[in-house]
Amino acid sequence: MLHSPARQVADFGSDLQDLLADMFATNTAANGAGLAAAQIGTDLAVFVYDCTDETGVRRTGVVCNPVIQVDQGQGRILVELDEGCLSLPGAYAELARPEFSICRGQDQYGDPVEITAGGTLGRCLQHETDHINGMVFGDRLSRRRRKQLYQDHRDVADEYPDDWPA
Repeated sequence: MLHSPARQVADFGSDLQDLLADMFATNTAANGAGLAAAQIGTDLAVFVYDCTDETGVRRTGVVCNPVIQVDQGQGRILVELDEGCLSLPGAYAELARPEFSICRGQDQYGDPVEITAGGTLGRCLQHETDHINGMVFGDRLSRRRRKQLYQDHRDVADEYPDDWPA
């Protein structure tokens, strides 16, 4: 499911609200910055986030049907940082991503939302939108670095519970 694009959210009723409550609880229990529905076995285009922005302010929220916009061309600033994923617990790799991003979509009620952010939140918005589009961060690494990432994960996978987000 992690390598398949998610279905658009069309129904913002109680089933979605229950899913989001479960996603926030799972993300909190795993000490995550964000969690996409695909990571808990649901193919809906939605993620939750709980992390700090570029000013250090904690931000939490939901984005359904996200579309990400990042700077292109000469003005683009890439920041290379260690990145991890709840789907690959215990494994980290340096990955360059644009410093700032704009994420547009809908909130948990179907109302339009637009988030402009840098820092951990900006990176999280990009990372979680990748999940919605059927990509994990390891797909953005060179073959050698991706192979090492998956080996690092296998080396510690037994330390995580069987019901850990995939």
